[in-house]
Amino acid sequence: MSRVGRKNVARFRIVVADSRSKRDGKFVEVLGTYNPQANPKQFVVKEDRVAYWLKQGATPSETVHNLLKQDRFAEKYEGLLKGLTGAQMNIERKAERKRKPKAIKAKKAE
Repeated sequence: MSRVGRKNVARFRIVVADSRSKRDGKFVEVLGTYNPQANPKQFVVKEDRVAYWLKQGATPSETVHNLLKQDRFAEKYEGLLKGLTGAQMNIERKAERKRKPKAIKAKKAE
């Protein structure tokens, strides 16, 4: 993932990069985008290119792996191999996890 966007407004590009490059350094190809601040969160990916790079031996980062799992990429990929189109598969994205807001600690009164 490569971070883009201004301060406090993070957006990410899903990219193919050499493991030795910096987080926001050189990359080979942009595969998609992720906007965690949108409601609901936006995740767009070129599924055919992701499948190509995974076949070539690329390993996704933990975050990208979790996003692909939530997007049900494995099920879509199997359908594409069988020759089905996206409309025929009718696979929807999994719902987002519900998280509790972080507890704010009260400052001690001196």
